[in-house]
Amino acid sequence: MAYFFSAKIDHLLYTLVLIAALSSSLISTRGPAYFLVVSVTSFYFLIRSNQRIMEYEWVIHLGLSIAALMGVETIQQLKNMTTQQINRLETINELSRQIVSTLDTKQVFALLNATFQSALEADSYYIGILDGDFIKLELLYDDGEYFHDLRLSKKGTLSNWVITHQQELFLPDMRKGIQLDGVEVINIGKDKPTLSWMGIPMHGAHVDGIMAISSYRPNAFDRSDMELLSTIAQRAALALDNTYHHALVQQQARLDSLTKVYNHGYFIQTLHEQAQICKTQNQPLSLIMLDIDFFKQYNDTFGHPIGDEILVSLCVIIRSHIKSTDSIGRWGGEEFAIALPNTDGHQAALVAQRIRETLGSLKIRNSEQFTIPIPTISMGLAVFPLETNDTSKLIDLADKRLYTAKERGRDQIEPALAFWKK
Repeated sequence: MAYFFSAKIDHLLYTLVLIAALSSSLISTRGPAYFLVVSVTSFYFLIRSNQRIMEYEWVIHLGLSIAALMGVETIQQLKNMTTQQINRLETINELSRQIVSTLDTKQVFALLNATFQSALEADSYYIGILDGDFIKLELLYDDGEYFHDLRLSKKGTLSNWVITHQQELFLPDMRKGIQLDGVEVINIGKDKPTLSWMGIPMHGAHVDGIMAISSYRPNAFDRSDMELLSTIAQRAALALDNTYHHALVQQQARLDSLTKVYNHGYFIQTLHEQAQICKTQNQPLSLIMLDIDFFKQYNDTFGHPIGDEILVSLCVIIRSHIKSTDSIGRWGGEEFAIALPNTDGHQAALVAQRIRETLGSLKIRNSEQFTIPIPTISMGLAVFPLETNDTSKLIDLADKRLYTAKERGRDQIEPALAFWKK
């Protein structure tokens, strides 16, 4: 270059080299641009080393070379930031597209987990949902391991502060301590000290919770991570709201509006499913058909509000004597059905007797504070598959025994003919 051009136009040539390097960096990686700048600079200094050039000329040329390298590096950093931002926007768009198309809560958490893995560089993350005085961790990942079924007392936690104040909280370096009244750091997951933490509140009509990420390194996150996490949290709150609302509607469709036990149709479906499971496990299932004696006369005498209170109280009593895996259904009017999986006829008779005795000890007063007498109940029992392996016939059998109990004078239990022997 120096053989063909005068030293007087070297600055112009270096400017062209600078422009070429920046252009190369813009359309390619830093490698070709660095090669161009270093090659031209080395060539120049090699050729001009035998010529008499003023010291300030060397400084100018060196400065232009450094400027070219700095320009290349700046462009590469901007390209990386732009690429990262584009990738994050694509992640958010993909999450939004998938998350609005599901009404399954577990699927929503699975999508959020995949998003965390691909979009955020965090050692740990979790999603907590407020549940009374506790925070239920629906998703907790910590240093390569998932933790399940964790419930933490919300008192004094960072999560509770975020949920209570409905504010984002960013702690870039927790070695400096936490300046929040009544808040202390509680380790969850693995027993390692967290040095960076940020949390975003999730709030909706049916959900109140937090989304948080953390790192074992200080200053692991920046404001762009906060913005991304905030966007994800907003999408998550909307999606979880939809799934919880859908589940609530489905649950309400399954329940009797007054007593909140299963309605007739859903109880039959549940009974069939439980019977099939018991058959597969070679276990019995007992069915109790229950009816309140002379309930129409009781309503006519004391009024429908008292009658409704009896129905609700009866269901509360039944729940107090059965397992969470058992089922109650309102068969119609004042008649109820109780399915007891893994329960033989003898055990079912004991449950029925406890229900009968507890109802008899119930105290109810009217609006004038007079004690109202409690109606009696009659029950009929049947056992699957000992007596029949068909749920429809099981219902008929228990129902016939219920009416046998009524014909014998009511206020009694007609048991199964034989008991299942485990």
